[in-house]
Amino acid sequence: MSRRFVILCLFIVSSGFLTAAQMLYFMPYEQKDALSSLIKTIDSSQKNIDISIYSFTHREIAKSLKNAAKKGVKIRIIYDYESNEDNPRSTIGYLSKYNGIQTCLLQGKRAKNDKYNGIMHQKIALIDGKILFIGSANWSKNAFENNYEVLLRSDDKAMILKAKSYFEKMFSVCKPY
Repeated sequence: MSRRFVILCLFIVSSGFLTAAQMLYFMPYEQKDALSSLIKTIDSSQKNIDISIYSFTHREIAKSLKNAAKKGVKIRIIYDYESNEDNPRSTIGYLSKYNGIQTCLLQGKRAKNDKYNGIMHQKIALIDGKILFIGSANWSKNAFENNYEVLLRSDDKAMILKAKSYFEKMFSVCKPY
């Protein structure tokens, strides 16, 4: 191997030309990196953001979404019905008042015994159809600071298309807030 080739490879790697297609964060150990990655990706969004989230009370993430909407990014958020409809800490009321942000509530499927509904328990965000965040973490301070959670950031096209298709199905049946 020539010395020039080695130097070129070192330059490419150190200059950031190669980026990881996926990044997996384990919280609470990588809480700051996970939150920073999510917020920076929201802040750099250009077109649209689709989110399905069980519990969303994290004010910093909500402010980032508000700012994205103010710059013209179209945002759709599906919240779980039971955990957000009457929850004063939920961001649904705060975010639903901004132009460019559509919010809705979704109940889980009715149980076979007809005694209760399931829940919409996802934690997914699709940014500009190019980046997918998926994991166990609700968007709360507790999830990002105290809980043992996982968050995956991916640009895998097949995963994004599958998540987008599923999101569209849910959004078509959710109840506008």
